[in-house]
Amino acid sequence: MTTHQNLEPAHARHFASNPIVAVLVVQEPADAVACCRALVSGGVPTVELALRTDGALDCIAAVAKEVPELLAVAGTVLTVDQVRELARRGVKAAVAPGCNPKVIRAAREAGLSFAPGVCTPSDIEQALEAGCTMLKYFPAEPSGGLAMLKSMAAPYLHLGVQFIPLGGLKPEHVGDYLKSPLVAALGGTWICPAELVEAKQWGEVTKRAREAMEAARKARPA
Repeated sequence: MTTHQNLEPAHARHFASNPIVAVLVVQEPADAVACCRALVSGGVPTVELALRTDGALDCIAAVAKEVPELLAVAGTVLTVDQVRELARRGVKAAVAPGCNPKVIRAAREAGLSFAPGVCTPSDIEQALEAGCTMLKYFPAEPSGGLAMLKSMAAPYLHLGVQFIPLGGLKPEHVGDYLKSPLVAALGGTWICPAELVEAKQWGEVTKRAREAMEAARKARPA
C-alpha cells in the first residue's frame, strides 16, 4: 500500500479495511453519540462530523469519548484556528472541501491526519506540492463523478495519489467507485441525513450503514 504522507499509517489502514465514511451534520452531542453508535452497529466505524453547526466541536469531543471504537474525522475544516482547536480537543483526523496550503501546514504542525479537497488538476498539484497524496475529491458527482476523477488523476498515478470522494454520492454509486483503485474510501450524507437525525431514527441509520457496508464488500472483497 502506498504511504500517504498526509495520513497517519494507522488511518490509511483503517480506510483500506473500512471504505465507507458516513457524513454527519449535527448540533447536539447526545444526538451525535447516538447516531455514531447506530453507525457502528451497522458496521460503519468512520464518521465525518462536519464543522457546520455551533455545536460541532462539542459533538466531535463527545463522540471521541463515548464511541472510541469509531474514527471521528472532522469535516469542513477551513481555517488554521479550527485545526488548532481540533488538535487541542484530541481529534486525530480531518478533511477539507478545498486545498488551502496554510491549513495543510497547520495540520502537519499539529500532527493531524489531513486530506485537502480537490476537484481540478491544479488542486491536485497544489496538494502534492504540500506533500499530500491522500485527497478528498469534492464535490464528486457535481464535478463529473468517477469518469472525471479517472481523467483528472491520470497524469498523477505514478505519484501514488488516492482519493476519498464525497459530495452528491448515493447508495447506487458505492459499487462503481470502490471498484476503482483510485478510491481509498467514499462517503456521503445518505446514511445519516439530517431528517433521520432530527427524528432520532437510529434504527434506520443502522440499516443504511449495514446496506452500505454490504455494497462495499461486494465491490471490494477482502
